[in-house]
Order: sequence, then structure tokens, then C-alpha cells
Amino acid sequence: MQLVIGPDGSGRCLYGEDIDLGKLGALTISRASHVEPDNSGRWFASMIEGPVLGPFVRRSDALQAEADWLNSHRLASAPAAL
Repeated sequence: MQLVIGPDGSGRCLYGEDIDLGKLGALTISRASHVEPDNSGRWFASMIEGPVLGPFVRRSDALQAEADWLNSHRLASAPAAL
């Protein structure tokens, strides 16, 4: 898990269960994407503020592409108020 701490002490990350984030303080959680299949069983990762990634044969591949894109585009460059 990549955890980015801002100058004001606030933190951002792609939500995961690696650590209990609630122990760090109050949380604000927002959806950044959806991973869904199409009618043919192919998987797509649709970013709310970005592209649709895919198609992928396996859901796990779509989930990994989703995480990679969010870490590169939203987490690294986003303001602290995600």
C-alpha cells in the first residue's frame, strides 16, 4: 500500500486492508473506479475521472490495471482532499 502524507499531515491512499486506516484518524472514502464484466465475460476497469481500461480476460488483471492507474494518476498527483 502506498500512503502519501501531505504537508498538513493528511494522508491519501488506494484503500486496502493492509493496515487499519481507522487507527490513523477520521477517514473520508470515495469511489474512484468500477471493475465490471461485459456481456461476453470480459472485464473492464472504468475510472470515474479517467479512461476505461480493458478488456481483460481475468478480473484480477482488471483489478491490477485499476490499482496501477489510480496509483499513478490519482494518488501521486491528487490534492490531499480526495
